[in-house]
Amino acid sequence: MIKALYKAFEVRWKSYRHRFVPWIALNLQKNERTLRQVKNRSQDKLVEDEEVFRSLVCLFTELLKNDLKNQSELLRFLPQANRDKYTNVRNETRDAPSAVMLNALGFRIERKRSSLHLAGTGVFVTRGRAPKGSIVAMYPGTIYQVDEPIFFQSIRNPFVFRCIDGVLIDGNDRALSKTVYRSCSGRDRLGPFGLSDCSWLTSDPVNPLAVGQYVNNCSNEKAANVCYQEYDVPEGFPLELRQFLPNVNYRADTQRPLRCVVLVSLREINCGEELFSNYYTIVH
Repeated sequence: MIKALYKAFEVRWKSYRHRFVPWIALNLQKNERTLRQVKNRSQDKLVEDEEVFRSLVCLFTELLKNDLKNQSELLRFLPQANRDKYTNVRNETRDAPSAVMLNALGFRIERKRSSLHLAGTGVFVTRGRAPKGSIVAMYPGTIYQVDEPIFFQSIRNPFVFRCIDGVLIDGNDRALSKTVYRSCSGRDRLGPFGLSDCSWLTSDPVNPLAVGQYVNNCSNEKAANVCYQEYDVPEGFPLELRQFLPNVNYRADTQRPLRCVVLVSLREINCGEELFSNYYTIVH
């Protein structure tokens, strides 16, 4: 009985450790390829914030155009000039979000069983190719500032991502984490405009980028082809497109910009390849 329990724990741990930050920290000397060293937060950026902004707005604009039937009431509240950007289209059919991503960015990603032994789910490029420096995924979830409570949500939760400045993102799409995100997302609105997306909690996300929590860490056998990059959403981000952002602040009165984390390709990634990430660490 004890042997069976130990075996079950071992299998679960081998899957869990691929996303568990403290495990990585304890194994640096064994597996230094999993880390990218930076001296401060600004140096974690492989591409400029303006490029992240452009890529997200490009995809989100096409997602909104793809759903005009359900967006028509919302668009009535926009100035005419803004409204024309979305309504001046003839396509009356609705495509799958992954097809919209392929058309907008030149590639698409999907969740599938990982090629890593016992790693569970992974993320693959399944059509097209992602050029070097592309935004290939986003890490969804509830944003916790350093002074906000996350203890109960973090129990047995392998999807808590720690940013360089200590901000945490809970990307778990199940259990208490799922309930907290839905509650915070439903709370935060600006009139008719939603400010975040809940569909990443399902198997069919409206924003196809919002699967970054399932990207596995690289290993000595599987080199990293993407890395994490922090992105604070600027005030000028189009209000009508915020509905596709897969992040929400835990506390309503947070004064800081909404934190997002994107995954950026370190090289060209071809169709059929799995995404493998590395973490950054501060060096002094």
